Amino acid sequence: MNMTPSEKVGRFTTGIFSELATRKQDAMKRGLDVIDLSVGSPDLPPPEFVMDTLVKYAQDTSSYGYTLKGTPEFHEAVRHFYQQRYGVELDEEKEVLQLMGSQDGLAHLAMAMINPGDHVLVPDPGYPIYEASVELAGGIIHPMPLTAENRFLPQLNRIPDEIVKKTKMMIISYPGNPVTALADEAFFLEVIAFAKKNEILVVHDFAYSELIFDNHPQISFMSIPGAKEVGIEFNSLSKTFNMAGCRIGYVVGNRDALNILGTLKSHIDYGVFYPIQKAAEMALTSNLSLLSDQVKEYEARRDALISGLAKGGWHVPKTAATMFIWAQIPAGWNSRDFSYALIEKAGVTVVPGDAFGKQGEGYVRMALVQPPARLTEAAERIRLFLEEKIEV
Repeated sequence: MNMTPSEKVGRFTTGIFSELATRKQDAMKRGLDVIDLSVGSPDLPPPEFVMDTLVKYAQDTSSYGYTLKGTPEFHEAVRHFYQQRYGVELDEEKEVLQLMGSQDGLAHLAMAMINPGDHVLVPDPGYPIYEASVELAGGIIHPMPLTAENRFLPQLNRIPDEIVKKTKMMIISYPGNPVTALADEAFFLEVIAFAKKNEILVVHDFAYSELIFDNHPQISFMSIPGAKEVGIEFNSLSKTFNMAGCRIGYVVGNRDALNILGTLKSHIDYGVFYPIQKAAEMALTSNLSLLSDQVKEYEARRDALISGLAKGGWHVPKTAATMFIWAQIPAGWNSRDFSYALIEKAGVTVVPGDAFGKQGEGYVRMALVQPPARLTEAAERIRLFLEEKIEV
């Protein structure tokens, strides 16, 4: 029987992370020790009380039925967290929707909101699910270039009027992935005015909300006046509480948009495992001082990698947030060749910037998912590679 994919799926190629994994395995077969800085999966454990809560409820035989949706206690925990961390007041019943991780929600949002032919403004470079979700929904992507010259903020006034008239949704993310820039209140106010004028839904991905360094302010899009009228904000426990494998997150904001997404989800899934919901609830309502220690750990990792790279003559600006470094590569390379050569010759895996969009060419993304000593070692290997002192 001849199995063929749908036209939509047929347009996708194998993801960059699969390609990198294959090259990593080949290098390891040759006996090379590989330091993997590619996938942004936290290597730190969740808080012990979160794990204890998960175990407690997993041992309860009544916990194994369908949950169907978020529990009232989980929704109340999100409301509490947003009020405590960002000064945002939410209606936990109508302005909070539980998700199986923020990627799940982002993947389904376009399906719920976009008709074939609708335009969606997407950051370039940007997290791959942004474009993929629009493609699957039959929408048309209009990339918004993010450049260093404009602090990696899109220039809304440069979007052609004929595109704006057809646009139904725009996606932004600060702090972002792969670009680790921060947005200020002035930019968010500009976005809100633009969205109101043109009746565009604003989607803000805030998954790295708690990994902001050097005492920069944490600005939730929902904290800006008028944001709820035009937008929603995705957040997750994956990076904040190191619960990536638990697959639990949420989206907050405009109640009409959440209702539409919730309607779609009611036909797709039967809810998150109850013990995971209880563990997430415990995390969101805990003493959040523990998050400060985590920020210090990531700052130490950032500093170890960046200072190590500088010793080899590769000077990378300090990233202000997230678990990544977005680095312009040395002259004479393109992103793919540089990334592949690092695996094969230095035993260090990074992600080529063009995997995140056209504007990502000339950059690589490095994940801070190793201890400082290991990151220092990675930087030393890269130094030797750049000085051509490593033998193949």
